[in-house]
Amino acid sequence: MRQKENYMLPYEYDVYMETRKWVDEIPFIKFSSEWEIQIIPPFTGATVRFRVKKGDAQVSIYLDCYDKLGYFGSPYWEVYPHEGDTFRCGINETDELLQAIQESLNSQ
Repeated sequence: MRQKENYMLPYEYDVYMETRKWVDEIPFIKFSSEWEIQIIPPFTGATVRFRVKKGDAQVSIYLDCYDKLGYFGSPYWEVYPHEGDTFRCGINETDELLQAIQESLNSQ
């Protein structure tokens, strides 16, 4: 059974992660119509998380705006798996992001 939730936690999270700021900073992305997109909670310090599925292949993507999960030096997207490892690109490099997702889906 869950303990009584602290009603201030959502507010504190919003302040800490600057959620209102990122609404205007995260770019729109035009995904392939062949992909299924699953939005998932942003756990472990990610600002955004989602998965892409095509057939049996799945790819995990997150946006790290504070270098909490790795080091890139600025807000970045990470795609996993990609060529046996991960792929990272800047927050506004959406063409590169989409290409990495496609490559990952094709290789599975």
